[in-house]
Amino acid sequence: MRTVKRRVVAPPGLGTDFIGVPSGTDLELDLRLEAVMEGVLVSGGVRGCLGGQCVRCLGEVDDVIDVDLQELYVYPGWAGVDDDDELREIEDELIDLEPALRDAVVLALPFQPVCRPDCPGLCPECGEPLAGQPDHRHESVDPRWQALLGLVPDGGPPGAAHDEEKES
Repeated sequence: MRTVKRRVVAPPGLGTDFIGVPSGTDLELDLRLEAVMEGVLVSGGVRGCLGGQCVRCLGEVDDVIDVDLQELYVYPGWAGVDDDDELREIEDELIDLEPALRDAVVLALPFQPVCRPDCPGLCPECGEPLAGQPDHRHESVDPRWQALLGLVPDGGPPGAAHDEEKES
């Protein structure tokens, strides 16, 4: 058994449209390589920084990802490998970790990243961020009732003029 601790540069495209590990940032690998009958079992953890965009308010999302990785790399021509198996082979005594790393990291990413769990998002009327604006509102009238506002003096709510006459 051999343990490996390395800091590697993240490959491009390690993520989704909304969140991922920025290309060129560091990933910390803490791996254990074990010789098994079929080949080499690689297991351990991957840690790195995430960057992306909140799906609710389109603000910045900064987070840390820490995922487990486990992959079996088989010796070339190993008899137990079928064409249907998706096992990776050792090539020229080297192991290509990028596909396994990509699988582990991308599957662990949040499907809909948010800047904070209670992010209120954007106003559907004007598109302003609602965070920090608890009293943000728009007065709007259902267009089906718009014609009735012309029947009321001063465009006020129905019955308002009638109530004022009673008080006089």
